[in-house]
Amino acid sequence: MIEIYDTTLRDGTQRKDISLSCSDKLRVAQRLDDLGVTFIEGGWPGSNPKDVEFFSRAAEMTWKHALIAAFGSTCRAKGGPEDDANIKALLDANTPVCTIFGKTWTLHVTEVLRTTLPDNLRIIEQSVAYLRSKGKRVIYDAEHFFDGYKEDSAYALETLKAAIRGGAERVVMCDTNGGTLPHEISVIVKTISEAVEIPLGIHAHNDGECAVANSLAAVQAGCTQVQGTINGYGERCGNANLCSILPDLELKLGFECLEKGKLAGLYDLSHFVAEMANLSPDEYLAYVGHAAFAHKGGVHVSAMRRSAKSYQHIDPALVGNHMSVVVSELSGKANILSKAEEYGLKVEDNEHVTSTLNNIKELESQGFSFEAAEASAVLLFKRQRPDYKPPFELVDFFVNVERRHGRSTFAEATVKIKVGDEIFHTAGEGVGPVNALDMAMRKALVGNYPYINEFHLMDYKVRILDGSLGTEAITRVLIDTQNGFHRWSTVGASPNIIEASWMALADSFEYGLMTSNGAFEESK
Repeated sequence: MIEIYDTTLRDGTQRKDISLSCSDKLRVAQRLDDLGVTFIEGGWPGSNPKDVEFFSRAAEMTWKHALIAAFGSTCRAKGGPEDDANIKALLDANTPVCTIFGKTWTLHVTEVLRTTLPDNLRIIEQSVAYLRSKGKRVIYDAEHFFDGYKEDSAYALETLKAAIRGGAERVVMCDTNGGTLPHEISVIVKTISEAVEIPLGIHAHNDGECAVANSLAAVQAGCTQVQGTINGYGERCGNANLCSILPDLELKLGFECLEKGKLAGLYDLSHFVAEMANLSPDEYLAYVGHAAFAHKGGVHVSAMRRSAKSYQHIDPALVGNHMSVVVSELSGKANILSKAEEYGLKVEDNEHVTSTLNNIKELESQGFSFEAAEASAVLLFKRQRPDYKPPFELVDFFVNVERRHGRSTFAEATVKIKVGDEIFHTAGEGVGPVNALDMAMRKALVGNYPYINEFHLMDYKVRILDGSLGTEAITRVLIDTQNGFHRWSTVGASPNIIEASWMALADSFEYGLMTSNGAFEESK
């Protein structure tokens, strides 16, 4: 059994641009507990009032699996733990586990702590022993262990032995600067595992892009505890990513880390933590990214229609993810068939598939991109069918942008839209041309489709495809629209940004109205 020690709430929040409220931290901790990690490091109670509040509230909660750990340092140099403010804060946190770090590297002992090598050993042993005397379980993090070991291996080992003499139940070797390579980790951990008798842990940072590999190498060399963060969040380049380490350990190496079936909650947890951190989920993370099992090449998709194993290293469902097919100019017929099946569309003839594929490739050569605009791709497929009847047809539009004396810039748009046999000619005013078009189109459609008021434009992206052409360049517009929990993306492209926006906006309404009408539904 490999112990999973999560430090998202402490080390993870040291990442630039992350700040979690106390309530956020408690919600994340509950999700980590649901996943089944062994330890949750809640923060450093001596560093800020928010962490003090976290531990106070966490002490009143029931935890099903995890033990809450408070983090801090050994007592100050040339002092004792009895009257040390940091040690007192650890005790006041009222957690069953205290994790303290101490110095391993002689450089830090003499230049940072500015004390002697023997005094450093004393404060490690005494700090651990004092916490143990107060009934705390103690995990000792050996800071800069691998750098220290490479400079003075005998002294680095002595720091671990000092923690063990004090009563530490685990000693964790930290690659604090993140520059150690996997082959070095393997050799050093194996050597240490033969020299000490208590369980070892690994705490890796990602400055050399090796944090996950180093963690796996450490486990294979003898470590039974892995420290890391969800999504690899952490200071500088981040910490070891538990969202990769957990499936690697369980699915690839055969180690038990979580209760059976819990790994399937990893995808949702990854995205939940990103949401709490107010960060966009990284689509390209292994296992839990949206792109982790997304297939674009036509050859790949064709093979996967025969065997899903042909281009996937695991079943995505094992980590709560799913396979998806991307439609683009690189697509083959298999991509179109798979996308149609994904959206529940019936495919009756090969000619239909071929015409849709040719249409997509032609449009992409003009600047469209359907990878991030699947709603537009689905509409292309529908429009190839002779029996398809769109909910409305665009006739024409006019947009005027003005700035008049005594008034800020405003826009006005008029549209003609055909619904059935009737043409609606409406006008809308907005802060900009796209907003004005949106208002005018809603006025034209709301009488026949009142639920259009539930459509909300959530995102609007503009990309200039060839800047060398200046203002004559083709502009691509992507629009995200949401209706409750259903969100879809559409695209338009033109040398005229208003026309590109009009295309994307029209697709957005058409797709939303068709799904609302039940003509076809997303399978997800």
